[in-house]
Amino acid sequence: MTLVLATDDTGGPEIFASVQGEGPSAGEPTAFMRLSRCNLACVWCDTAYTWHFSGDERPHRSGETFDRKANQVTLEVEDVADRILALEQRRLVVTGGEPMLQAPALARLLAALPDLTVEIETNGTAFPPPKLDVWVDQFNISPKLAHSGNARELAIIPKVLRTYVSDGRAFFKFVVAEPADVDEVRELVRAHALPRGRVFLMAEGTDSGTLRKRQEWLVPLCLEHGFRLSDRLHIHLFGDTRGT
Repeated sequence: MTLVLATDDTGGPEIFASVQGEGPSAGEPTAFMRLSRCNLACVWCDTAYTWHFSGDERPHRSGETFDRKANQVTLEVEDVADRILALEQRRLVVTGGEPMLQAPALARLLAALPDLTVEIETNGTAFPPPKLDVWVDQFNISPKLAHSGNARELAIIPKVLRTYVSDGRAFFKFVVAEPADVDEVRELVRAHALPRGRVFLMAEGTDSGTLRKRQEWLVPLCLEHGFRLSDRLHIHLFGDTRGT
């Protein structure tokens, strides 16, 4: 069984060690694996090389498309497991793209890594099948707001969100670009009974200046509405780069 991964700047698989930059585990030493392909298309996506391939007409603000062959690599699950173990970390973050698109192979991988604490970063549009769910310690759910450019009926799947709401392993992270986006977050929190203590607001941005500027108005909104703030530590430390 194989997994399709994104590539790093050398053309190898994007498997690396760093600190978690976002959400409740920020700062934790972590092994990362970035999978390729996504079922959504965010216009501001900072990993468009995982899905915006040549011929894909879904919009992205950069206008750039990527050669699929140069930005994807297929590896046997056993090879991926060996590469992750070689990083000698206790925590694994599976990100993308959208990891749920490769759930069967991902379940096989995690079964080979039973001693790791596993986080999956997902857009929250699909359930984890039981064979995958059993290996996951934390779900980082990032439902997409209207400014992402995705149609609401594709980005927000109520029955899936309700399942994650009832799961104490799930945290919800909303990317916001302007204060009005927080009104949409509040509406989703009400409509789907999202627990505020597990809701993070994170400024959209791929450079420190933009993040800091937006956090100036985001912090007061977190205080007003009882949401948690997520920074993007990796952007401050390494910039908008692969493998960090």
